[in-house]
Amino acid sequence: QVQLVESGGGLVQAGGSLRLSCAASGSIFSRYSIGWFRQAPGKEREFVSRIRWSDSGTYYADSVKGRFTISRDNAKNTVYLQMNSLKPEDTAVYYCAATNVLSVAARSYNFWGQGTQVTVSS
Repeated sequence: QVQLVESGGGLVQAGGSLRLSCAASGSIFSRYSIGWFRQAPGKEREFVSRIRWSDSGTYYADSVKGRFTISRDNAKNTVYLQMNSLKPEDTAVYYCAATNVLSVAARSYNFWGQGTQVTVSS
């Protein structure tokens, strides 16, 4: 059973920080790249960032570049998304997902977590 479990969401003021965690089952962590996506009310799910399983190479959406940092702890089978300088437009449900291809498209991701809410107040 493949499982991804997100945590760390919450309410924060603009300019603040949050760190999201994505705990993955061991069977996929060593073979899959992990991505973060977000979906705001009334909007489509959008790519935020990903980290490659092979060399931990990272990639970011332009909207979060310089503010968000993705990382992984192999010993804990966990991927983190450190979010700094948060803006109200970052408000969304954040999902982590796993893929065995290099992609920013949600349809390329095979497994998804349940999501965690991030709300940034102005």
